Amino acid sequence: MDHTTAALRRPALRETADLTSLGLAAAAAAVRNGDITSEAYTAALLQRARTLADLNAFITIDEATLLASAREADKARAAGSAAPLLGVPIGVKDSYLTRGLSTSLGLEGLANFVPHEDADAVLAIKDAGALVFGKNNLVEMSYGLTGHNARFGQVKNPHARDCVSGGSSSGSATSVAANIVPASLGGDTVGSIRVPASFCGVVGFKPTTGRWPRGGVAPISHTLDTTGVFARGVEDCALVDQVVTDEQAAELSNGGYDLKGARLAFAPRQFLDLVDAEVEARFREVVRRLQDAGAEVVEVDLGDDFNALIQTATWGIFAHETMGTISEFLRHYDIPTTFEAIYTGLKPQLHQVWGHIVLPGGAGATSAEAYQTALNVSRPEIRRRLDKAFVAQGAQAILQPTTPCPAPLIEEQATVHIAGQEVSYLALANHTVSASSVGLPGISLPVGLSRGGLPIGLELDAPLGGDRALLNLASRVEGVWRD
Repeated sequence: MDHTTAALRRPALRETADLTSLGLAAAAAAVRNGDITSEAYTAALLQRARTLADLNAFITIDEATLLASAREADKARAAGSAAPLLGVPIGVKDSYLTRGLSTSLGLEGLANFVPHEDADAVLAIKDAGALVFGKNNLVEMSYGLTGHNARFGQVKNPHARDCVSGGSSSGSATSVAANIVPASLGGDTVGSIRVPASFCGVVGFKPTTGRWPRGGVAPISHTLDTTGVFARGVEDCALVDQVVTDEQAAELSNGGYDLKGARLAFAPRQFLDLVDAEVEARFREVVRRLQDAGAEVVEVDLGDDFNALIQTATWGIFAHETMGTISEFLRHYDIPTTFEAIYTGLKPQLHQVWGHIVLPGGAGATSAEAYQTALNVSRPEIRRRLDKAFVAQGAQAILQPTTPCPAPLIEEQATVHIAGQEVSYLALANHTVSASSVGLPGISLPVGLSRGGLPIGLELDAPLGGDRALLNLASRVEGVWRD
């Protein structure tokens, strides 16, 4: 009997119905304790990936290299290694450079590009013993919110295959929700982690902008971009956060799950204005549950023009920085393409969008003056308004529905229906864009299903730099909701 078979027959493991259901921390502990081998765990995940290939969650998986790496991890464990993520495979959005593994950025022209270096965050998880399971599908150049890719196909929602996954970190969210991997690295500029996390029913954590390393990740906006993570629980997000930042781990609740002493805020005029009725009903139910658990929840008003201010400033910065930020990335990392080639090869809808708002001569392009106003006038004003909740009201976090509706149908993703209105798909980021505008840390938690069986998400945004406190609070909220 080989060591893999022996591990699979251990009593402790026989009680686990499915290896693939293990969360990141649980899987890491099981490998570290010798309850399972990395090879057996990795093989189980690979089998699930094959079974669920129709979800289109991955662009690239190198099975032979992955299994060889798992066997090396088992040897390292036998030699005494206790690395925090030893032998655990993690998904990586295909906007991250991965040494020796193709990195497409979601583009036809880079389908066979193999980098010579890892992105900083990938290097961090590898140094902690993790294995790169594969490269997750994404929207071209991370420019979209629904999960459609012209070259690599639509990523499907594991809860309903006729619905979108969300984007741009589409495959990352789907692969975690479908138990193909226990966690995946993603990216977020205006909601590209939190929107798909909400639609797919997983936890999506966007750190304070700039707190996680961004080196080696294809950018959109140097002001707004951040790397982050998807997992099935807050504990797992906190573990990756500790690894990537090399900071002290967030102190999470060990049980009880009461919220006594927690002070939370929500702004109904700003974040419940254009929201599906059942999303609002679930949000208000969550608020009541949190109050029953001891939290003090206060209503705040961020001003009549808050949403317009957020939208104008954030999307203006986003579009104005795209061309220069991408061009610099391509030069710095010696990527074998140009901005012009990328623009030419984009799918028609995205090509049209870039021509309108990204190219300097576009009819909707943000002028240099408007860009400076967004940076130097609008952003400080947004921060001042949010400080009303954080400072004047003493709130530890602002609550809102992560998305204004559950996942739309794939066939209706260009324009979506929210609260009986037909609106642009950009409205899916109406709530997530708030934290992005000024770089706040945010996290989306699953809080149940719609009548149609689709996940609904709750977002918590915290003050700048309050990431570990946010993870602690989110763990308590998660416990209350799941109890």
